[in-house]
Amino acid sequence: MEAAKKEKISVDDEAVDKNIFKDCSNIAFYRRQKKQLSKKSTCRAVLDSFTTGKDSTSFQIINEATKIPLLAEVYGLEGNIFRLKINEESPLKPRYEVRDVLTSKLSTVRLISCSGAKGSLVLADGKGDLKFHVTADPFKVDLVSEEDIVMSVNSLGQLYFEHLQISPKQRATKENEDDASVDTSQENQNDMGLWEEKFGKFVDIKANGPASIGLDFSLHGFEHLYGIPQHAESHQLKNTGDGDAYRLYNLDVYGYKIHDKMGIYGSVPYLLAHKLGRTLGIFWLNASETLVEVNTEPTVEYTLTQMGSVAAKQKVRSRADVHWMSESGIIDVFLLMGPTPSDVFRQYSHLTGTQAMPPLFSLGYHQCRWNYEDEQDVKAVDAGFDEHDIPYDVMWLDIEHTEGKRYFTWDKKRFPNPKRMQELLRSKKRKLVVISDPHVKVDPDYSVYAKAKEQGFFVRNREGGDLEGVCWPGLCSYLDFTNPKVREWYSGLFAFPVYQGSTDILFIWNDMNEPSVFRGPELTMQKNAIHHGNWEHRELHNIYGFYQQMATAEGLIRRSKGKERPFVLTRSFFAGSQKYGAVWTGDNRSDWSYLKISIPMLLTLSVTGISFCGADVGGFIGNPEAELLVRWYQAGAYQPFFRGHATMKTKRREPWLFGEEHTQLIRDAIRERYALLPYWYSLFYRAHKTAEPIMRPLWVEFPNELETFGIEDEYMLGSALLVHPVTEPKAAVVDVFLPGSDEVWYDSKTFAHWEGACTVKIPVALDTIPVFQRGGSVVAVKTTVGKSTGWMTESPYGLRVALSSQGSAVSELYLDDGHSFQYCHQNQFLNRKFLFCSGVLINSCADERGRYPSKCVVEQILVLGLRKQPSSVTTHSSGEESSHSYLIICSCKHRHISREEMISPKADAMCLPQAQLTRAFWWSQAY
Repeated sequence: MEAAKKEKISVDDEAVDKNIFKDCSNIAFYRRQKKQLSKKSTCRAVLDSFTTGKDSTSFQIINEATKIPLLAEVYGLEGNIFRLKINEESPLKPRYEVRDVLTSKLSTVRLISCSGAKGSLVLADGKGDLKFHVTADPFKVDLVSEEDIVMSVNSLGQLYFEHLQISPKQRATKENEDDASVDTSQENQNDMGLWEEKFGKFVDIKANGPASIGLDFSLHGFEHLYGIPQHAESHQLKNTGDGDAYRLYNLDVYGYKIHDKMGIYGSVPYLLAHKLGRTLGIFWLNASETLVEVNTEPTVEYTLTQMGSVAAKQKVRSRADVHWMSESGIIDVFLLMGPTPSDVFRQYSHLTGTQAMPPLFSLGYHQCRWNYEDEQDVKAVDAGFDEHDIPYDVMWLDIEHTEGKRYFTWDKKRFPNPKRMQELLRSKKRKLVVISDPHVKVDPDYSVYAKAKEQGFFVRNREGGDLEGVCWPGLCSYLDFTNPKVREWYSGLFAFPVYQGSTDILFIWNDMNEPSVFRGPELTMQKNAIHHGNWEHRELHNIYGFYQQMATAEGLIRRSKGKERPFVLTRSFFAGSQKYGAVWTGDNRSDWSYLKISIPMLLTLSVTGISFCGADVGGFIGNPEAELLVRWYQAGAYQPFFRGHATMKTKRREPWLFGEEHTQLIRDAIRERYALLPYWYSLFYRAHKTAEPIMRPLWVEFPNELETFGIEDEYMLGSALLVHPVTEPKAAVVDVFLPGSDEVWYDSKTFAHWEGACTVKIPVALDTIPVFQRGGSVVAVKTTVGKSTGWMTESPYGLRVALSSQGSAVSELYLDDGHSFQYCHQNQFLNRKFLFCSGVLINSCADERGRYPSKCVVEQILVLGLRKQPSSVTTHSSGEESSHSYLIICSCKHRHISREEMISPKADAMCLPQAQLTRAFWWSQAY
């Protein structure tokens, strides 16, 4: 058992061994496609026999080399989405199609066949704004918007489809052996990996032979592409050369290399393109190993000369080409036509779902370590937060809390009374998260293993027995989460009578679910392992972890009889994982470069639907210096998932262990996170309802400003706050770009203001977190911070009103009970709108459906950007008046006020101890 851990740790201490992991030259289907496509064979569409059904239009595609027909199906979907499916017309056996990712039966829009030129087919939606223009020979698709071609499919002729075949050993005739589609000579098989593929000591025997697919997309006028996580790379996708594709293949890469296109823990095969005036999306629904090549050609202006004199100028329009290649499955691609960023986010959410509404506690700070040693250690760390006046919400336990890495158990010596430990946390209104990995220790006396084996719930090897591999417990079998019966059974393991020692404050962390197999090829599962339905692992590798998180979330909901929201963090993920919880960036290092790269990594996750994301504060591997740790806490406080974590071989790094000066700085960062919880919670509600990302690259909020398209060291938190974390050591000044020529920006600490569309130099001491509030916004805060979110339920609100250049501001505040589903089942919520205009601040109802009895009051209002000092403040509501203690602070443009003046106002700051308040500002009754 321990040998497995020591084996892994001995590797972990070193840099990533790239010999363990493949690059493109080691991937057979990549080599095959590149070789075949170099021959320039073409495909043609057979359009004279296209058929139109209730939901789709179908036609054949013939490859001129193989003459084997493919079936293409075109769907129009509500909300400006086209779907293109290409499969074999008559496959030898069914090919794998991804299930359970799409939200439900999609609402189709009937496409109308329009007259087109000979050899073409034009399909239009009912409005006629979008057209799907098919050219027969060679096969090509142009997507046309208002007579402008915005996207082309197969314009480079890279459609590739390997047909399923009988293996060479089974072929009965020489005719079949000479099939033109595949060269079966031994030399070619060894080189091209048709039926066997070798990597190191591993041999992948392919029962179905070669089955890869590929297709290209050209995006006209685009230079800026984003998406396809997860890579430790820049937010904007880079051009790829030969052998340098972005790889989507979920792998356990401890201490992954940064600025590298290798696949790490999760995969979302979804890419966005943005230019002035239009945003597009391409969602490639395939769960097998996938490679993506990118080539962008910027706009170039050529000067043509004749006999030494200038004759003419020619402007060549920019274009981005994207080439997708997958090892198996079918081509099933969704083309999201925008045209705005918010339209594309909404379109993608219609396909895969929105971010789950999290319980409020999960937006607080999480304290984790591999491993807190025992109950006394947990008690001491918990007390340390109280002693040092640092709020936190969740204590985490890694694998050592179990009995010999047997999940759903407790180490009887270290954690003899887990319920008592949880009751201690409950008394502080805090929670516990424990780990549950997908591997199960091979032990007939371990009930989870015995029951799963008895029911045939493990992934099988190619010989038909249970697949066994090595992970933390030693020899393990792996639950087959692709099987609905396994997921249902696994969900039942979280029931309180089954999971002894668990309570309703215990939540779950799914780790190692790529899946990680220490002695497997690339430290993962063999591709020829067999899953439910006799599908090979190669078909669905990237969706394995998705299914575990799905089952875990369902288990937590079931244990509460459907009443309580779950919290589940997963390391491995796929498109749609946002429906089930949170994601983090995995095993990062305590280095400034990893702090810096975490920002573009999180931005990429955010624009691809996964808003609840974060990076381990301080770096999982290594020992951060005090300055780095402070800067990481300051960054993490303004990122959606906020957790400190460290591996077992690091020094302890609780926030109070780096001296009082640094403790105070970390305390301030965490407390600012808690003060902003009303704003955070409202952002999550918007993400849940409308698919708006929480952490937004500047181009999302300012889509018509070219300067924002490549920025990745700062970002918007919602629409109101701009955050520029300090990611360099000993920094004294940072350059902050403030976008928007019509915008006004206010420093959230000094209240200084700047006009937009400029770069400003901001001095940064170690206590500085460069955060700016956008003029025209109202940010709701809590005026007092408690030990955890649970202590702040009835804490008063404050409003930070930042006026635009027109003197107005607007925002919404959402609140509910923070833990149940009553907000959607019984409309038990409040959604309030704050509007400041013409010198009046109005609090009104933003959603009449909501009803929730809140005791919270608005205690303080800060107004930034008033042109002159107000002479009086009056409150009104239906002619009623009542006297309450109240504070209003106003900052004029000619003078800035300090934070201290918010507590003890002076000069032009206005204190009204007996302001007349009514329902416009008072929260003592439901609305």
